[in-house]
Amino acid sequence: MSSIEAVKPRKEISPLLKMVLELGPLVVFFFANSRGEWLAQKFPALTELGGPIFIATGLFMAATAIALSVSWVLTRTLPMMPLISGVVVFIFGALTLYLQNDTFIKMKPTIVNTLFGAILLGGLLFGKSLLGYVFHAAFKLDEAGWRKLTIRWGVFFVFLAVLNEVVWRNFSTDFWVAFKVWGTMPITILFTLSQMPIIMKHSLEQDTPK
Repeated sequence: MSSIEAVKPRKEISPLLKMVLELGPLVVFFFANSRGEWLAQKFPALTELGGPIFIATGLFMAATAIALSVSWVLTRTLPMMPLISGVVVFIFGALTLYLQNDTFIKMKPTIVNTLFGAILLGGLLFGKSLLGYVFHAAFKLDEAGWRKLTIRWGVFFVFLAVLNEVVWRNFSTDFWVAFKVWGTMPITILFTLSQMPIIMKHSLEQDTPK
């Protein structure tokens, strides 16, 4: 590898493509679960996986692998949060298919969100606002801003974990799948937008002389 290639900056992808890569596997999961019987008729090999939720799980794992691969090819890096989520998808998806028990894939959001919440809130105990390491390229905030944002996101991830437990344990599989796509994502988007005031307030760019 030449020295020029070594210092070549990491490529960035458009926000639209990034959203497609993150939401695409979830849409595949929803579609495969709702049309599982149709997919089994069109592609008989899928019947080896089991019923609709198991077909959806298998395709979800495949779509996640494709999304991570495309992200790597385009940027030569893998974002930490999608990577961790992807690893849990593969582990719990494999357990779901092998044991033919959809409890594992249903618990995946609980595990991932609890993990993220614990990492963020736990980091604060050691004086580290770890969210800054994730979003440092997008935002430049002062220390107080990163701390407040880290606390809010940490608590929000715990809330999502609890919410997932409530939904999958008390409602049907179809309802849980639909809520995972059409409920959790809008809630996350709204929460993200609601954090803009604190980002603007603590942005270091405000203090930059013109």
